Amino acid sequence: MLRVVLDVNVFVSALLRRDSTPARVLRAWEDGVYELIASPGLLDELERVLRRPHIARNIAPHTVGDLVTAIRQNAVLEDDQPSERYVPGDPDDDYLVSLALTAGVDAIVSGDAALLALDLERPRTLTPRAFLTAIEQIE
Repeated sequence: MLRVVLDVNVFVSALLRRDSTPARVLRAWEDGVYELIASPGLLDELERVLRRPHIARNIAPHTVGDLVTAIRQNAVLEDDQPSERYVPGDPDDDYLVSLALTAGVDAIVSGDAALLALDLERPRTLTPRAFLTAIEQIE
């Protein structure tokens, strides 16, 4: 089974637009298509971002709690590791690459241009649309 790290922007987009490509990526995890890898740092960032006023006013509070609980209970949780510099354009995302490398994931799914510009053999960095295309070919 594919092991995947989702960037926080994928979760946020999925909650803001339930008919979006990121929402389909999230549903694929809920349907057991891939194994989601997360960490305490990723969950902390997710909760912080979802509490920002311009985002929080568009998402019901229980939806945020339900998502975080689902991740805590159903994702593979890895410890946060010290990270090297991986993402020149956005050092705040270095922890995602560190998580992905430590956990041996197949892909990082993100809409972040700095992450998508990384030239890693593994894990691959994919947009939500490219990831959906890839898993549809596997199924």
